[in-house]
This record gives sequence, structure tokens and C-alpha cells, in this order.
Amino acid sequence: MKLAILSRAPQAYSTQRLKAAGLQRGHQVKVLNTLRFAIDLSGPEPDLQYRGRLLSDYDAILPRIGNSITYFGTAVVRQFEQMDVYTPNTANGITNARDKLRASQILSRHDIAMPATAFVHSRADVRLAIERVGGAPVVIKLLEGTQGIGVILAPEVKVAEAIIETLHSTKQNVLIQSFISESRGRDIRALVVGDRVVAAMRRVASGDEFRSNVHRGGTVEPVELTPEYHRAAVRAAQIMGLRVAGVDMLEGNDGPLIMEVNSSPGLEGIERATNLDVAGAIIDYISDQVGFPEIDVRQRLSVSTGYGVAEIIVYSNADFVGKRLADSGLGERDITVLTLHRGATVMPNPKGDLVLEASDRLLCFGKLDEMRSMVPERRRRRTKVRKLPQEPIPAAEG
Repeated sequence: MKLAILSRAPQAYSTQRLKAAGLQRGHQVKVLNTLRFAIDLSGPEPDLQYRGRLLSDYDAILPRIGNSITYFGTAVVRQFEQMDVYTPNTANGITNARDKLRASQILSRHDIAMPATAFVHSRADVRLAIERVGGAPVVIKLLEGTQGIGVILAPEVKVAEAIIETLHSTKQNVLIQSFISESRGRDIRALVVGDRVVAAMRRVASGDEFRSNVHRGGTVEPVELTPEYHRAAVRAAQIMGLRVAGVDMLEGNDGPLIMEVNSSPGLEGIERATNLDVAGAIIDYISDQVGFPEIDVRQRLSVSTGYGVAEIIVYSNADFVGKRLADSGLGERDITVLTLHRGATVMPNPKGDLVLEASDRLLCFGKLDEMRSMVPERRRRRTKVRKLPQEPIPAAEG
């Protein structure tokens, strides 16, 4: 295949290893500076220029988009997607992962275990937010910090309030997160490629430092993940829309707690800790996908007029609770069930003999009007319209 690695750091370890792994496997590999692209929307088809020239054809790209160029970088990735060039990490997936608040909101919707988190804007709400996440000590995180930068441990409520007030005064948005004491300055980085973890390491903080990042002086060691940690890492990456990701997890008393999903994980630490060819696993995955790529089902299926993808929740009073999927009447209404979610279990392409239960969530493709009619109307209390006060607007003082 012909592969482009989008990177502004051609000499970085990760970029060099990915390029070398591709060349060793007989692929054509180029490292292209993300900022030298120009998006061309003037012609009949989406196109790109690179360094002032029309870009040649590529089979796949591997984005290594840095924090400082997220907006432009994801625009370039999105243009490649419009040109039907395969990318393991979509523009939407990169955007999801880059914003810590957005990532937490997406993961929380899918019952992913995470440290208790709060986000507030007003100083008056800070103390209550700290109480909601379990009280001091708390971890304060900048929304766009990387490599442990912008992560602060506040031992007391007053200290936390002072830190947050200072950060807010500089127009910084922060998350307030519970401190998981049992992790003891340790976390796990799992490198997810496709639907499996290809390598994992435990990072241990140095001395009194609570951040375990290697850039903060932490040490690393290889680790064998239990099935529970493996599933959590893969599921978190897939929910974010990433097929290559570094998933950071804390070792909580009740199991893995997802801390962050990184769309451009560094390879140096994990390859040296595990002595595994992680770069080669990424290249092999991309090569396998080029011939039969995964696509954004929602985007492709939503272009049919009147049809789209929607999620239907099976309420306890629904007519088809206790019935087989084949007898539910969905087929007669031109609705196809793509995936059934039951608690933490996901059942792709469910068979007709599957019996539906209350609280099942069905990801469906079909007529939007039909699916919309299956959502019960919200009950609204009809409020009585009162008469206008004798003095609608209070008289101004003085």
C-alpha cells in the first residue's frame, strides 16, 4: 500500500518507527507535514494540495496530530476521509479524544467506569462540585493538557478553590476529578490496535510525584492485562471512534477506571518496556483494513432521504417486550436492527429468535418517521396562564 504519515516531527521516535515498519513490509511510506496541506474545495470532487501541488493518490493515512494544530489537522484528516482514503483514526475520533470533557461525556454515556468528574464555570459552584466527586484531595486537570502538564493534586478544598479560581482567571477550563488513592501513583497504558490490546505497560510515579507520566520522571514495566482491563481498553477506544489509541487506566479497588484515551500515543516507552513491535502491529492493521475498510455507518446510511440511523429503547410497556425479534413487527415497518445493547453486552446483527427485554437499546436503520413514532411522548404538565401583574415592570429606583 501507499501510506502517508501525517506528522510535523519526522525525526521523532514514533514517526521513525512507523516509517521503518512500513518500509520493512514493502509498503511505500511518506512522512507529510500536516501544516503544508491545502484543502481544495473548488473542483467537482474533494481534493488536497501538498506544498502547492496536487496530492498524489494514497491508500491510507496515519494521523499524528499534535495538540496545537488540532483544528487544522482534523480538517485535513476529514478531507482525506471525503476522498475515501482509509484512516484508522477519524477526524471525529481525534476531536473526541482531544477534549477531556467531551471524551468523559461520551464515555459516561456508555457505562464506562471513570473517576468521578465534575465541570463548572462559576466560582460559587466549585465547592459543591468537589463534594460531588468525593471531597478533597481532588485532581484538577486542564482540558487540553498533555504528558501530565496541567494536572494538579489539591490536598484541601480551599487550595482547590484557589487553584481553580486562578486558572479560571486566565480563561482556562478545568475538570475536577476524584483522587484514586489506591492507584498509589501508578497507572496502565494499553496500546489498542483495532479490537485488541497489542501491548501494555504499568507506569509508576517517581518519589512523591502522583503523576506517572514518563515525561514527569516515571518508570515503566511490562504488564499482562486481565480480560477485564483488556475489554475496558478496547471498548473505550472504539467508543471514541479510534482504531489506534493509547488508553490510560487507573487500577481501582473495583476494577479499571478509564482516565484518558490518546489518539496519537507515543511508541518509545511502550516498545522499550515490552520489547514488542507495536509500530509493526499498527502498520499490519492498516494494511489489512485498506482492502476492506470500516466505514462511518451513520454518515453513509443517513444520505438516503427519509432514512437514517437511530437508537430505539425498549420500554417496559412496549408491545414487543418478551417477543422474538422476528415477531416484533420492526421488519414490517422497514426497520432493521443493526446492534442490540443489553447492559454491558453488545450483540451485533442479532438473530430473529432473540427475545427482546425491557431496557434493551436497539441501534436501527430504517424510516426515520417510523422510528420517531416509536418514541413515547414526554408528559408535560399543562400550566395555567396567569393574568399579567398590575405592574409588569418594577419602577426604577430614584
